[in-house]
Amino acid sequence: MLGSSRKRRTSDKSDLNIQLASQISRYIQEAQFGPGEHLSTQSLADRFGTSRTPIQNALSLLAEKGVLRHLAHRGYFVTENIARLDASEEIETDHTTQVYFQIANDVMDQKLPNIVSEAGLRERYGLSQVATRNMLARIQQEGWIDRRPGYGWQFNEMLTTPDALAQSYRLRLALEPAALLEPRFHLDPDEIDRLETAEHDFLAGGIETASGEHLYYRGVRFHETLVAASGNQYMLDTLKRINKIRRLIVYRTMVKRERYYGQSREHIEILGLIRRGAMDAASTFMRYHLINTMMNYHALGDLISSDHP
Repeated sequence: MLGSSRKRRTSDKSDLNIQLASQISRYIQEAQFGPGEHLSTQSLADRFGTSRTPIQNALSLLAEKGVLRHLAHRGYFVTENIARLDASEEIETDHTTQVYFQIANDVMDQKLPNIVSEAGLRERYGLSQVATRNMLARIQQEGWIDRRPGYGWQFNEMLTTPDALAQSYRLRLALEPAALLEPRFHLDPDEIDRLETAEHDFLAGGIETASGEHLYYRGVRFHETLVAASGNQYMLDTLKRINKIRRLIVYRTMVKRERYYGQSREHIEILGLIRRGAMDAASTFMRYHLINTMMNYHALGDLISSDHP
């Protein structure tokens, strides 16, 4: 009996490591990390709602596969092999990603009660115990569910309303244009090139073929990279928190892809202004860009609304 219990715990740990390795490899692709970029163990632990140890184990698995390179005392770095990693080579099919978005849709459609249990979610979505706990940790990290005192989990109702998305954009309108005017702002020309290339790839057909995850991360990475270049960590921390929370609502709108063409062109315009050092103009255009995006979401109100069929 004791041996069986120990074997089950070992299996659970192995499953978690493989699941995290799959999620990290997909995240690297979706966020378009290039060869040579460093992966922060703590940042990944924060992102996936787990401790550093399983993240280290997952990174080790990816290093064995050749997706990452481990350098002693320096950490893990993306290799050129990530560009050749396709669906057939992935460590496992990430069923939990599909379930994650199904839960998001079910919350928006009010198909789930406000208070849920781990056992109930496990049975409803066909997840293992480890996968369910990892899923709940991820959702909690993103800010749209909280553990209740004593028993169960409670969804944050505020995040399922169109007004919540509008509020997040009003905060971004105050934050992101100001970040471009910070005295320590500096964006490396190579980073500008990488961001521009990503936008041109999207305009050349990627918008129609990219997954919802890829579309989301592309926008997140663009805006977080610019705010990170401000040198103001408080601004960056605030934007990251907003991006985690708004994901629940933004995902619903990804069925309408036409607006991404305008967003990509506007991203390229902002990058061009930054490259020329025209920071006042870049800040003004960033405000214009965010207002346009907010208006696009307002036009998609029926999709965002929880009574959408």
